[in-house]
Amino acid sequence: MAHAALHPTALSVNLNKVALVRNTRHLGIPSVTRAATLCLEAGARGITVHPRPDERHIRRHDVFDLAELMQEWPDREYNIEGNPFHNLMDVAREVRARGLPLHQLTFVPDSEGQFTSDHGWSFPQDADRLRPVIAQAQALGARVSLFMDPEPAQMAAARAVGVDRVELYTEPYAAAWHTPDRTHQLERYRSAAQAALDAGLGVNAGHDLNRENLTVFLSTVPGVAEVSIGHALIADALELGYAATVTDYNRCIADAFR
Repeated sequence: MAHAALHPTALSVNLNKVALVRNTRHLGIPSVTRAATLCLEAGARGITVHPRPDERHIRRHDVFDLAELMQEWPDREYNIEGNPFHNLMDVAREVRARGLPLHQLTFVPDSEGQFTSDHGWSFPQDADRLRPVIAQAQALGARVSLFMDPEPAQMAAARAVGVDRVELYTEPYAAAWHTPDRTHQLERYRSAAQAALDAGLGVNAGHDLNRENLTVFLSTVPGVAEVSIGHALIADALELGYAATVTDYNRCIADAFR
């Protein structure tokens, strides 16, 4: 079994797009568990899935198949993300009831039919309803991360509801990469991450990060413990293969800390 190089930031591979392609036919290919195995063998530090209620990509059985696979990789992490007021908590409870690994639950405020996640939680509006589900998730033994916009003033409020980490929603940064707004966006994320760290939160990041923009992000934004990358990574893997792609994303991460 290969072991990942321990960079300060862990790469978690989101496999939703592998499942999306598989679901267009009834042949079971490409295999989500095979994709996970190849990514882990190449040095991915974790696997992420987002099982939406309509199962348009990750299906319920995928969550459990992957959890069983993750038992073979005790030094890696399994992250399940989704809206805790839809199907996420039921899935999480069943994973734990089967005695399977579940390291992190990432709460995302998306609607059932939403195309993709496109905004974070807001405080104080979401505080009262989030507090009990955060406690329930932690009682299952999972770390809880909240999907958040890069707003420094929101970080202490997120910590106040008992969450362990925030995942900074990085699409605005990615969209600004080739524009003069890039410097401003980087400063927004740097400030938000620092505010999160100052509040005692861990910091994750994800959405539209890729091999072009990842190194600069991590070299500027402090304390990012994990990046969750799916769409760009799987698109790269169509050309390069899983192993070469994961290796290059880990290179991008390592380059940020040289």
